[in-house]
Amino acid sequence: MMRMGGPGGPKKPIKKVTVRRVGSLFIPYKFQTALILVTVLISAGLSIVGPFFLKIIVNDGLVHPNLHIVTVYSLLTLVTTIASTLLGLYYGWLSVDVGQLVMRDLRSVLYKHLQGMSLKFFTATRTGEIQSRLANDVGGIQSVVSDTITNVLASVTTVLSTIVAMVIMDWRLTILSVGIMPVFGGVAAVVGEKMRKYRGEVQTQLADLNATMAETLSVSGVLLIKTSGREALTLNKFEGTNEKLKHINVRMSMVFRTFFTVMNLTFGVTPVLVYWLAGYLLAGGGGGGLTIGTIVAFTALQSRLFFPLMSLLNVQVEVTSAFALFDRIFEYLDLKQDIVNKPGAEDIPVDKVKGAVEFRGVTFRYDPSQETPTLDGVNLEAYPGELVALVGASGSGKTTLTYLIPRLYDVESGSVRIDGHDVRDLTLETLSRSIAVVTQETYLVHDTIRENLRYGNPDATDDQIIEAAKSANIHAHISGLPEGYDTVVGERGYKLSGGEKQRVAIARAILKDPKILILDEATSSLDTHSERLVQAALAELMAGRTTFAVAHRLSTISAAQEILVLKNGYIVERGTHQELLEHGGEYNRLYQLQFETEGEPAVSNV
Repeated sequence: MMRMGGPGGPKKPIKKVTVRRVGSLFIPYKFQTALILVTVLISAGLSIVGPFFLKIIVNDGLVHPNLHIVTVYSLLTLVTTIASTLLGLYYGWLSVDVGQLVMRDLRSVLYKHLQGMSLKFFTATRTGEIQSRLANDVGGIQSVVSDTITNVLASVTTVLSTIVAMVIMDWRLTILSVGIMPVFGGVAAVVGEKMRKYRGEVQTQLADLNATMAETLSVSGVLLIKTSGREALTLNKFEGTNEKLKHINVRMSMVFRTFFTVMNLTFGVTPVLVYWLAGYLLAGGGGGGLTIGTIVAFTALQSRLFFPLMSLLNVQVEVTSAFALFDRIFEYLDLKQDIVNKPGAEDIPVDKVKGAVEFRGVTFRYDPSQETPTLDGVNLEAYPGELVALVGASGSGKTTLTYLIPRLYDVESGSVRIDGHDVRDLTLETLSRSIAVVTQETYLVHDTIRENLRYGNPDATDDQIIEAAKSANIHAHISGLPEGYDTVVGERGYKLSGGEKQRVAIARAILKDPKILILDEATSSLDTHSERLVQAALAELMAGRTTFAVAHRLSTISAAQEILVLKNGYIVERGTHQELLEHGGEYNRLYQLQFETEGEPAVSNV
């Protein structure tokens, strides 16, 4: 199981490179971002006009009653307030739109990058953890990405313009009001770091929770749990992780609430201090131009300062904690894709591929630290129309050998060649178009039979789909279903039997029309009737193609042009079925062992 370094661990400062990478996400939308900035500036400018109008209303319209002044400046205040509000709605919409575009891009880039990871990554990482990165981590930064631009620009602009306006009204009252700002910044930094830690821990627990759900609530997982009576064990595991998640969320929520409770208390006390200072200055004869209108307007400005200031502090807390999620996302984006197209890789049209396969001195290890190679010095040749069978005990390297042909893994030394080309010199698209794999455990997506078949050829017509199904001996069964080819097969195809799924997979391969076919124990788990139907379909599929068959039942490959016997990563024998039996070596031993345990199996032409 692969576990990435969690952001909830030791304290990690926000890296400049992470800030730059987050900023680069907005570069494609720089025009919209600039428009947001302009709109915010205009809205902020309009919003600070109101307190100055209020000062005039109090001093010139109320202290010395003048209805005309009160009416005119009240109307002007109303107009500027409405205009500022409408502009706020507009730049808010722009910000959300840009944020969602960035979220869309980030999800797509992360999904594409994960698709490009080698099979080794997926065998070492829990599916639930991968899903958590895509869903929870990316979803967790949504509010920050969507609202941060607006909040930061609007709040900074409002704070700066308000401070300028306050200085113009009275610099002494301004010093008192602004003097507490550094305290807020320090508190916010501490709270932000705690939120970063808790956010990271939450995402780690969510990943564990998702992994548990993915493993235990799938059809296969439920079957395993119910048949082994492990409901209580899996429930305890789920509840344990769920309980940890609850505790972390409570702590995170209380830190957040305590922070804003202190902020609200401070914001409520500060106006009282301003009134006291104004009274002190007026009582001491040092008012210096202070009027009732100035004090009223100043407190109005002061309230405008505190709310954007709180918003900025909130942004700081949210951004600091969100960087834990960005780190997790970038951690996956920075994972090296080890199976990629090399520069100048050759893209060969499928109709130009003949399908000859050659292994030259191939050695392979799944892990560099592995002492004994999984495959060691493998040499073989296979040509169009030939069936090459691979037999041997479990763990001998049969399936691994076939995985090297489509570059699911790369060789450690030696080379795998198709029509004389090293597979590493061909594009992955060429390999994908030219090779089809039918495995023992057929994977079908939760969709209709028709769409599952189109995985072999997305452009296939309905007539082509029906012909492929007929060739795979599955058309009659599909036609007998209430919804025919539009029948939804269920998760992993559990509405179909094993033999039916295998024949759907074969029809899918027929639609693909590959030059090289890999059969990985495609009939080993089927009953006799299903096996015969699948074997007949396979005979149709193999015609004229280079076929590699990993065989469990040795009788099913008796007609192979060459049988390779693998043991501990080496090819220890090779020849036809009859030649190997007469040789009396490992193949004969395996055959006799199977004969003794199962009785002599019927000879097949597959």
